[in-house]
Parts: sequence; structure tokens; C-alpha cells
Amino acid sequence: MLNQYPLWKYLLILAVVVLAFIYALPNFYGEDPAIQISAARGTKLDNAAVARVGAILKRANIAYASATLDEGGVKVRFADTETQLKARDMVQRELGNTYTVALNLLPATPVWLRAVNARPMYLGLDLSGGVHFLLQVDMDAAIKKAEERYVEDIRSLLRNKNIRYLTVTRLDAGGVEVRFRDVPERDKARDLLRRELADLTLTEQERSGEFVISGKLTDTALREKRKFALEQNLTSLNNRVNELGVAEPIIQQQGVDRIVVQLPGVQDTARAKEILGRTSTLEIMMVDEQHDVAGALGGRVPPGSKLYHDRQKRPILLKKQVIYSGDNIVDAAAGFDNQQGGAVVHITLDARGAAINQRVTGENVGKRMAVVYIEIKSETQLDADGKPVLDQDGRPVQIKSRIEEVITAPVIREQLGKRFQISGLEGVEEARDLSLLLRAGALAAPVFIIEERTVGPSLGADNIQRGFHSTWIGFTAIALFMIVYYLVFGTISVVALGINVLMLVAVLSMLQATLTLPGMAAIALTVGMAIDANVLINERIREELRNGNTPQASIYTGYERAFGTILDSNITSLIAGLALFLFGSGPVRGFAVVLCLGILTSMFSGVMVSRAMVNLLYGGRRKLERLSIGNTAWKSSQPRG
Repeated sequence: MLNQYPLWKYLLILAVVVLAFIYALPNFYGEDPAIQISAARGTKLDNAAVARVGAILKRANIAYASATLDEGGVKVRFADTETQLKARDMVQRELGNTYTVALNLLPATPVWLRAVNARPMYLGLDLSGGVHFLLQVDMDAAIKKAEERYVEDIRSLLRNKNIRYLTVTRLDAGGVEVRFRDVPERDKARDLLRRELADLTLTEQERSGEFVISGKLTDTALREKRKFALEQNLTSLNNRVNELGVAEPIIQQQGVDRIVVQLPGVQDTARAKEILGRTSTLEIMMVDEQHDVAGALGGRVPPGSKLYHDRQKRPILLKKQVIYSGDNIVDAAAGFDNQQGGAVVHITLDARGAAINQRVTGENVGKRMAVVYIEIKSETQLDADGKPVLDQDGRPVQIKSRIEEVITAPVIREQLGKRFQISGLEGVEEARDLSLLLRAGALAAPVFIIEERTVGPSLGADNIQRGFHSTWIGFTAIALFMIVYYLVFGTISVVALGINVLMLVAVLSMLQATLTLPGMAAIALTVGMAIDANVLINERIREELRNGNTPQASIYTGYERAFGTILDSNITSLIAGLALFLFGSGPVRGFAVVLCLGILTSMFSGVMVSRAMVNLLYGGRRKLERLSIGNTAWKSSQPRG
């Protein structure tokens, strides 16, 4: 038969349509307003935490739909956003800063759809909103860090030139200070520092029988350090957001010391908040095995050493000199140690770090080397009512804390090189977060969130509604025209067009793409372009009928001859879409992605799906006398047999 598909082709089309329906379905269930509670530094929450949150909400007479526990923490769903906001404030006040309570939107997808990993696509800030953060860069900390590096540089320079000094310290009021016993040594150091460290303005003075050189960063150097800190933080935050997998984020500078971060369609806002704000790094130091820890606990810490604690709160004495730090790490990946068990992070060092690691470990086989985890945290100070305390400029007061703990301090068994692993982590989640932060790069200066809010549609709910309505109105208008003009074949074209839209939504959902207003425009354009294929096919069939061909032959010839034209037009449109994707940015690329996917799905639905329906309706009729395809109808003039 001319117009019959083999069985496998019908089954393939049916399978594609069923899968498209299943994976597009979650988009019709919407989202529930929710809050998400996470414990500090990846600490696992348990069912007792769920019960505690439920009790807090019950005492406050706040109704909630459900409270569940998963890897991300405790998630509580509500009926509306007003209740969600009340619950967030209440739970945060009761739990305090030990926990992170963030607003969230959770898909209302049924369990059976989640079981097959069917999830709705994300909607951009201009459609359903997202999360908006305003981050403050701690420029004082950036300057302090730079001055601490100058302290180490000065010590190295003076030692290398055999210039004797008493102390090199950083002043609390800013700047560095070097003390000497006599004038000749001071003068040699002054000439050396002026030559090697041009960013410092040096002054000399005599104090208590000692000769002192004080150095402060020049105004030009201060501006450069602040500019570098901001640029480095922008780069690191971009890397972190990319690791989170957020589509089309906005990360940009605001003023001289602030950064705006907008995360459209983000689901796990608590994790995003934690990852963005954390300033974590590693420092590698040697264990001081020559001095007594008990003496250090009694206040007698040896010069050149510092007392730390490990994760079991046990004291450990380390040498102050940092062998290398997180700045020398070029790659980090979470893993699992099959031999000893437990989560690990596999570290790869740059050339400088590898050379230092090889030299130090080669010289200290049999001794202990410690990995120190350092994190700077900033938390908003709350008053007795749970509201943020504001400073004289109206900004929330931030309480800063520095966490320093020894993750592990193993014995060096052999010389190490470019790659090694860190063990002693609390779990897989901490290993994953630490590796993410190390890969993305340390922040040049701590940042703290001074403003967090959920962002509604930037163009207004009315415009969003019109955007959706315009697509459906266009679809309806096309459907009415096709059905009136082409009758049965028009109806088949409309069904194929609906399947095309369904497939496009399913593909976007499976890719977890973020749909924005430009993407909606691309869907509307795809609807118009997709119907062109069926118009070409229908007109070809009508032309064959007018030329006197039989209905079966007209169907076959119409599809075969129209296919070449359809392919050519879609290829040219696809090339244009790819050009927009490659050379465009932001909304233009979003438009191009949806357009290219729509072209591919329309080729399948406009040709294969519509042909399959025509074959099922007409292909099995041996004596087909008439086609319902508009004002051109062919009737067989052959005598009935």
C-alpha cells in the first residue's frame, strides 16, 4: 500500500507522543510556596527537626500543607505566599542564626511523575521571578588580607638579604611595621623595601630605643586592591553559579563595593545562599611536634606556632608558616575512599604548589602535615523581635566570625606531588560543597548578603498573562482557519501542531531549561512556522487532485514532494537560529535555543505525525473516492467493481 507505515514506525510515534505528554505534564501542576530550613555547614537535619518546625508553626497558628525532610533540609509547603512569608519570619526567629531559613518554590508535581524524573521547566525572573541577592563586599577584609601578604613578603625579603630585624607585624589601624635594633640595619631595610615594594609609603621613627619603619598602602594601591577584590569576587561568584547549574543568571557590579546576583527559576535557594556567601579556603601547615601542646593550652604558645583544634575539639599545635593555600589549587573533585571509607576531596595543584608540595613532603617524611579549613561567615544581627539591627546608614549590622579547624593531620608516608586527597570530612555533602568552592576559586574578600528577596515578574502579572494568552489565541486562530479551510486534513494539521507544542515543552522540561519572555516569543513563532509545513503538504495534495491523480496517489505524492521544500526552509531557519545562539547573548540566546528546538520538533510532528494520522484514516481504504481537504474534492470516475 502507498500510504501505510510499518508497525514499528507507528509504535515509535506513539512512544514519542506518550513520553512528550508525561514530561510536559509537570508544567501544568504549578508550584507551591515553601520555606526551606538548612543547618549550618551541611549538618544533617533529622525528623526531630521536622517536628520542631511543625510545633513552631502550630503555636503561631500558621497552617501548612506538608513538612518533609530530604537531603536539602526541611521543606514546608503553604497555600499562599502571605502565609509563606509569615512562616519564614516566625521560624527564623525561633531557630536563630544557627539555621538558614530561605523562601522557595517547590513543584507541585505528583509523586508518580517525580519517580520518572519528570520535572517542570524553570521560568525566568520575567515570568515567575526567582531570587535576588544584594551582596556587600568586605573591602576592609580585602585590605587586611593584602597587608598580611606584605608582612610575609617583607620577612622573606629581609631574610634573603640577611638584614636583621626584631619583628614584622600588621597594625590594627592598618599598615605594617618593622622594628630594628640599630640604624644601619633599618637603613638597609628601608632602601630594600622602597626598591622592591613601591606600593608602600614608608615612614621612619624611633620608639622606646627601637628603630621602626612603618608602611602604608598608597591611595593608588588601595584603589587597585579594592578593584581587584571586586573583580575576583565577580569571577568566583560566576563560577559558583555555573556549578549550581542556574540558567541565565545575572551577576553584576553595583557601586564600588556591591554585587547584584539574580537567580531565575532557582529551586534550592537555601543552598544558593550558602554557596554564594561562603568564603572558604584551605591552608597546609606542618604540625609542631617539637613543643608541648599542654604548654600552649596554658598560654605558652611558642613563637612561630599557633594553637588550633580539630573537628573533635582536640588541640593541635601547628607552625604558623603556610606551605601553600587554596590559591594553588587548580581542580578539586569529591570522591569516596574505598580502602579506608569516608568522603574525600581529590586535589590537583598548580605548578608552584606541586613544586612546594614535592619539596616539603620529601624533606619531612615521617612527620605530620595538617590541612586547615578556614571559613569566614557573616550573619545578620537580630534584635529581640527577630528583626535585623541597622547601622547609622540603614544597613543591616553583620556579625563576622572566622572558623579555623584542622580537617586532617596525617603522617607523610612518601613524597607527594601534584595530586593528593583530603580525608576527614563530615560527609559526602561537605566534600561536594568544599570541592565546588575550591574549583570556583576563593573569594578575594568576604561577602555578606544585605538584601534578599524573591523577585516577581519584572513586566507585571498582566503582561505575563497577555504573553501566555497571545500564544493560545494565535494557536486557536490558526486552528480555526485550518479546520475551516482544509476540513479533515486541517483537523489533522491542528492535532499535529498541538503535539509539536507538547513535544517542545517536554524537551525544554527534560533539559531543565529556563523559559523567559523571549522564549515564549520563540514558541509563538514556532507555532506559526510549524503550520507552514502542513499548509505546503495540503496544497500539494490538492494540486495533485486537480491534476487528476487518485486520492491515494495524491496523498503519497503530496507528502513526498512537499518534504524537500519543508526541509530546505527549516534548515535555513535552523542556520539563522544557530547564528543567533553563537553570536547573541542573554535573551537573544534564550530565544535562539527555543527556536532551534521548535524547528526540530515541528519537522517531526509536521511530517511524520500528520502522515501517520492520514495513513491511519485513509491508508487502509482500497477504493478511496473522496478526500476531505477543502474546496478541492476528487471523486473516482472509475466504474465500481
